[in-house]
Amino acid sequence: MHYGYLDSPIGKLLLAGSDRGLAVVQFATARRPREVGAEWQPDDELQHPVLAQARSELERYFNGERFTFSVPLAAEGTEFQHRVWQALTEIPYGETRSYGQLAASINAPSAVRAVGAANGRNPLPIIVPCHRVIGSDGSLTGFAGGIEIKRTLLALEAKQQSLTLGAAVSS
Repeated sequence: MHYGYLDSPIGKLLLAGSDRGLAVVQFATARRPREVGAEWQPDDELQHPVLAQARSELERYFNGERFTFSVPLAAEGTEFQHRVWQALTEIPYGETRSYGQLAASINAPSAVRAVGAANGRNPLPIIVPCHRVIGSDGSLTGFAGGIEIKRTLLALEAKQQSLTLGAAVSS
């Protein structure tokens, strides 16, 4: 596994991946930080192809130039977690869903708590957009990077979406 750090508008992000794909995106403010493995190889310039692609896509996301991600993913998790994470990737840019809506989307409407737990264990935030999941009352609920980062990501997407819509209307 190769790893390096990306400076971003929301702080330093740990990126880790291998030839299989990106496995970790971690906020500097993570509540449960993942330790860098002893066998992991540092890549300070993010030159490994997967890390380079993740860097490029994340930079374009933060610049409002990218709305989806195509970097290959190699997240480790249970089958249920992978179902939840896949459903997260289907939430459109600039939109939100409640935990209940997310549970219903994977045909597990009574598994709201389990969906919340899987969402909280997402090892690829931003790329797999768990920040787009909110409480049923519209409140911003737990997030690995902290509520302020979640608010910032949602505001970035809302701003870009309104700019894109505005440009489409005026053309």
